[in-house]
Amino acid sequence: MTIDQPSTPAGRFGAQRRPTIARVALYLGALAVLATGVAHVQQFYADDYSSVPTIGTLFYLNFVSAVLIAAGLVAPLGRIAGRYAGVIRNAFAVAGIALGALSLVALFVSESSGLFGFQEHGYRTPIALAIVFEVAAVVLLVIFLAANGTGLQTLRTSSRRGASAGGTSSSSGLGY
Repeated sequence: MTIDQPSTPAGRFGAQRRPTIARVALYLGALAVLATGVAHVQQFYADDYSSVPTIGTLFYLNFVSAVLIAAGLVAPLGRIAGRYAGVIRNAFAVAGIALGALSLVALFVSESSGLFGFQEHGYRTPIALAIVFEVAAVVLLVIFLAANGTGLQTLRTSSRRGASAGGTSSSSGLGY
């Protein structure tokens, strides 16, 4: 028996579920990251945050970052990056976690003491939605990383498989 195969039926069942959990968490996490960006760009245009110095720019950059991160999370990286696809996808996941967490921190700072001379007042519906999306992005992408592994382990495993099979294989752990 090899180390890669769990010894109990329950262990094998859990190992089979991990890629499914990782894939669902990845796609939902990407959607939550994108929704975070959409919430910020909506506030940028609809509530005139574009006229607030520094904050307006940060809201727009949040949107652009969210679009790039979400695209990176769901892109077919295996075709572009080969065996490094898993590591790159995990880096996008960490970026999505950072975007969500930093957005939450910035909101709470602006609510309590002000941020760059701007202070937010109250939790209107768009703010409450942004909080939900940001928390969802963080939680889902952490679940993705936990279910998918760090990427380094996957890379080592795929390198061994590629060397033993005489070919190459994808390191994403998700088959794309």
